[in-house]
Amino acid sequence: MATRALLEVIALDAEDAVAAQTGGADRLELVTDMGADGLTPAVATFVEVQAAVDIPVRVMLRLADGFAAGDVDALVRAACDMRSAGAEGFVLGFLDPQGEPDLHAVERVVAELDGRPWTFHRAIDRAADRDALRKQLADLPGLDTYLTAGSAAGVDDGLPVLLAEAARRGDPGYAQRLMIGGGLRLDHVPRLRAARVDAFHIGGAARPGGWTAPVAAGAVREWRTALDARAARAGNRTRGD
Repeated sequence: MATRALLEVIALDAEDAVAAQTGGADRLELVTDMGADGLTPAVATFVEVQAAVDIPVRVMLRLADGFAAGDVDALVRAACDMRSAGAEGFVLGFLDPQGEPDLHAVERVVAELDGRPWTFHRAIDRAADRDALRKQLADLPGLDTYLTAGSAAGVDDGLPVLLAEAARRGDPGYAQRLMIGGGLRLDHVPRLRAARVDAFHIGGAARPGGWTAPVAAGAVREWRTALDARAARAGNRTRGD
């Protein structure tokens, strides 16, 4: 039987969070400043979001645009503050100037998470060697998801990479869940679901009015309906209906 796909939606505040949950989101990625592709939100915003919804929230740990870690001490403090406020899931990912994973930064921040689950975000799409990155990070505690488009240019360009990685499930470095996001469209979903990808991440697709407008529950519901319909069709084929 096909599994229900996880749908994660980017939220900037409690209004977004409520709309996303109403539309059928399973999880939120909480950020601020999408002009910088998503930075760590204020603790007060997290507290408001946590009080407004009952779906899991993963909080971005990223203090500046780009994929360099920057001030690692400040990142660790941000992680500590969020954890103290009740955060139970996180998003992070840092590269060095050569496009290698910044293991010093990642390991220091992950140590502060105390085993809580986290996503390595789209820094993987800028890595010099994404296969090597996966193997270097494979044993870090709490890492359970890679958010990726398969390419820095987005899912259109990255689809062959995503399909190839989905086929490697179970190989060393490929135990983590593959969550697709970054230029993702509904027409990408059939091929990804056929490859047994079961996690999808949307940002702009949840905001028909653009990033200056809030998340629209109806836009999220369109994705939820499409993902559920795809799962139902796959289940019917499995049963021979």
